[in-house]
Amino acid sequence: MLGDFSDFNRRFVKPIERDGAESPEQQLQRVIKPYVLRRLKRDVLQELPPLTEVAHEVELSRDETVRYTLLRKQIHEKLFTSWGKRENKLQVLAEITRLRRFCCHPRLVFPDADLESSKIQAFLELVEELSENGHRALVFSQFVDFLALVREQLEERRISYEYLDGSTPQAERQKRVDAFQNGSASLFLISLKAGGFGLNLTAADYVIHLDPWWNPAVESQATDRAHRIGQERPVTVYRLITKNTIEEKIVELHAKKRSLARTLLDGGAQAEKLSADELVRLIEETPT
Repeated sequence: MLGDFSDFNRRFVKPIERDGAESPEQQLQRVIKPYVLRRLKRDVLQELPPLTEVAHEVELSRDETVRYTLLRKQIHEKLFTSWGKRENKLQVLAEITRLRRFCCHPRLVFPDADLESSKIQAFLELVEELSENGHRALVFSQFVDFLALVREQLEERRISYEYLDGSTPQAERQKRVDAFQNGSASLFLISLKAGGFGLNLTAADYVIHLDPWWNPAVESQATDRAHRIGQERPVTVYRLITKNTIEEKIVELHAKKRSLARTLLDGGAQAEKLSADELVRLIEETPT
């Protein structure tokens, strides 16, 4: 129906993404419309309270900035050898992941780094503000070892929380959900992959995404653990984005892909759908 990939890329992807052309997008919509029924949550659940999304910028410390700049330079040199640019997508993704993990906490890349993390500090300040105003929050990250560092800081400050990741047994999983719903803690820390579906956590009226994922649809599914039937309060979503880093470029990539993604009903760009060349370009540009 849509032809082979090269033809589809020529007819639709490049004109829409590169030129912002409307006619190919409209043509694609006409082709798929008879076969697809799309219902948006806002159309079928009109009784839901409003959802507000906030991009919360995090600025690296001077030491973190120096380390990040050196790491980005090392990775760039590793991927751009005298023989040319690396084309192994798995290798490129692995190096990009190192940059993304550094944005969360330098210790995730350099075990000898200080305990301080600008992102954790920004998160703790946000938690303090929410606590003072009687709010409760779901906290998502894709990195379980980063959540472990967050837990250490919360325990040091005696801030109550529930916790869930992919290794949590099903029976224990439900117990922790029930405990949070019944008011046991002000925060619920959840690994992103473990929290995408099957959880009803309407006791929270705030959602905090500690790091951006490749596919914003996955983040949206996680947000829906709080913004769903049964929620009576407005829900606010905070996304912590580290300034002048690869995290900003991932968010920009989402925006560039969003037009085509909406057309294809996919919800966002996924890392596995990007070429090695597209991934490398995320590292090429020096942060400003």
